[in-house]
Amino acid sequence: MPAHTLPEATYARTVLGSGSGPGLVLTHGAGSSIAGTYGPILEGLAAGRTVVGVDYPGSGDTPRSTTPLDIDEVADQLVAAAVAEGLETFALHGYSLGSPVAIRAAARHPERVTALVLTATMAHPNNQQALTIHMWGKLAATGDRRLVSEFLFPHALSPQAIEAMPAKQLEEVITYAAAEVADGTPEHADLASRIDVRDDLAAIRVPTLVISTTADHIAPPALHRHLADSIPGAQLTEIPTGHLPMVESPEEWQYLITNFLAKHNA
Repeated sequence: MPAHTLPEATYARTVLGSGSGPGLVLTHGAGSSIAGTYGPILEGLAAGRTVVGVDYPGSGDTPRSTTPLDIDEVADQLVAAAVAEGLETFALHGYSLGSPVAIRAAARHPERVTALVLTATMAHPNNQQALTIHMWGKLAATGDRRLVSEFLFPHALSPQAIEAMPAKQLEEVITYAAAEVADGTPEHADLASRIDVRDDLAAIRVPTLVISTTADHIAPPALHRHLADSIPGAQLTEIPTGHLPMVESPEEWQYLITNFLAKHNA
């Protein structure tokens, strides 16, 4: 019997792959979407497996919520979407806010989850991250997407990546990112500010990889190490990027995910 009854799957989702092979369920970062978080590596992740990615309320084609988001509800929707697509068991990859969502999904539905990969994330915000999230949420609530993008980029990219961009390219990237800011960003930021899955960590019993983005100023590496230290048997590996490995080093990021899952037949 399931640990918790699943709701009807109502969140919009992206499905890739042949429909055979192991399942991989993706959960994206706050203020983004499955396409925005995983776009450069989606096809690679789906090679030889079935990938299901779920968009939070206010992302992709999922309508924006009129009430504060609840992590249990989001986690259950994640699992419900996977089951609706025919995946009885599956690995989970969570990026940023998506990682605590994935952890809660694994805690609530342990019979479904075969492995966890967690990137650029936390179990609970520290003071540095809490202040960043607070300001980001306030800016998002104004509706000025350009302002949100200008605020986030110096925090989200590594110093090496941002300084390597000519001024014209940086302007183009900020403009593009502003257009991609999810409508539900204020609700996502609010959820991120309230996230606390620390009590779930000791009960995780599946192979787990924590990918630490070592130049990350949004989710500092100390939070990644805390996760790896708190999940039994978890492995920590590093990637020398800021908070956006999909921008700075997508090939390496994809390799770290798929290699770990292959080693564990997940």
